Amino acid sequence: EHPRRSQLRLPFDTASISRRQVLTAALTSAVGCCFGCRTVPMTGRRQLVVLPESREISLGVQAYDETLTNYQKSSNQRAAQIVQRVGSRIAKIAQRDDYDWRFELLDSPEQNAFCLPGGKVAVHEGILTVCKNEAGLAVVMSHEIAHALARHGGERMSQGMAVDGAKQVLDMFTTAKLPDRKEAIMRAYGMASEVGVLLPYSRKQEAEADHIGIMMMAEAGYDPGEAPQFWDRFASSKGAADTPEFLSTHPSDSHRAENLRNLLSTADPKYQNAVDKIGVGETLS
Repeated sequence: EHPRRSQLRLPFDTASISRRQVLTAALTSAVGCCFGCRTVPMTGRRQLVVLPESREISLGVQAYDETLTNYQKSSNQRAAQIVQRVGSRIAKIAQRDDYDWRFELLDSPEQNAFCLPGGKVAVHEGILTVCKNEAGLAVVMSHEIAHALARHGGERMSQGMAVDGAKQVLDMFTTAKLPDRKEAIMRAYGMASEVGVLLPYSRKQEAEADHIGIMMMAEAGYDPGEAPQFWDRFASSKGAADTPEFLSTHPSDSHRAENLRNLLSTADPKYQNAVDKIGVGETLS
């Protein structure tokens, strides 16, 4: 026997590999190569998304309607009108006329907002005090809209399929079924499970949404200088009890503010060339 050949050991037991596992791996690779590769708008990053956008939008509509049943709409008509105005300006820059845009202000103390596939946006009242003004609100809404434009939810769902051994990919393409559950799309847009695998990639998506968002708000006529200031205010509102960045799905607030300041040299010319300059706009109480 060859002295080196006797030391060769495969990292798996070939006898334990089923035909289904081989088919799953091959199908996942083929689906990714043939159908899943796309380029993120504005940043040019290549990403893998195996879920059809029409399916993602369908899940988003369902999740949005179900989520709104758990909240009352805000009675603050002035603030709700500002949310509509800011959202409409950013949607115009997004150039997705195929989206059925909706913008709702929710009666909730949470410091949160989200945009689901297809342009379904909700802002919780609790974030308005941190926004401080119309441009601050534009920071939040443009960031969330950027997630939808970049299809980060579909990308995360595709990652989840890969983490699960691609079984869901095989089932989706062999039975054409996918669970219509609100949790699926909400989890894809806000939660992860593996520190060191999914979480760092999620932080990359968050940074990408910050990048796309500041460019859109600037082009819409909002002062991009409010973007880093918003994250400074957000950090102050939370105090010292913040999650360490390596355990978080989001970059640290200070890190985000620093990155956004570095993008001002690119965003400011877009703001200067905007047809209508709103600046910081109206004050939010």
